[in-house]
Amino acid sequence: MAISKVLIASILLCLLLLSLAEAADQTESTKVAGSSDSGKIDCDAACAARCQLASRQRLCHRACGTCCARCSCVPSGTSGNTDVCPCYATMTTHGGRLKCP
Repeated sequence: MAISKVLIASILLCLLLLSLAEAADQTESTKVAGSSDSGKIDCDAACAARCQLASRQRLCHRACGTCCARCSCVPSGTSGNTDVCPCYATMTTHGGRLKCP
């Protein structure tokens, strides 16, 4: 009986820790996506996270910085997730190619 109480308590503790980790992850992705109340976003930090795996770092930072300044958001992660920021996802160059990394 004592073992079952310990087992139930440890399962509940694990579930609590998992929910806290998920909440922290969602809070961080919201900050990166630029959903702040003031409409301001730290473009340097957001673009550094977005471009960390790019082969051409300077080009990626420059394009991302332009897109961030115009759209006030940067999708989370190093690629994809463009549904979070439609402005960022649809911006194109003069040649018709997608501008934002």
